[in-house]
Amino acid sequence: MGQLTYLAVLGGCLVAVAWLEPALRLRVYRHRRRLLWTVLPVALLFGLWDVAALAAGHWWLDPAQTTGVRLGPLPLDEALFLLVIPVCAIYGYEAVAAVLARRRR
Repeated sequence: MGQLTYLAVLGGCLVAVAWLEPALRLRVYRHRRRLLWTVLPVALLFGLWDVAALAAGHWWLDPAQTTGVRLGPLPLDEALFLLVIPVCAIYGYEAVAAVLARRRR
């Protein structure tokens, strides 16, 4: 697996929350504009932070477990992380909110 490890973990995260959309009828993807306005500012802010931290040597990504593809100074794998993980967090939040709302009824 090697160079696809990081992408495989991100794919696993998406698979882990994918069932929430139909099972709880969350409609997260139906509100694409709201999703983009939520995720993109966070991804940009943390993307800048990642670039600064990588440049300063505060942390690094193991080249043996990443694709080696870069989007400017940021590895593709890390850029995708900045999009995938917030989406998964939103699904978690919306799932809990949906379950609690159903219990209140």
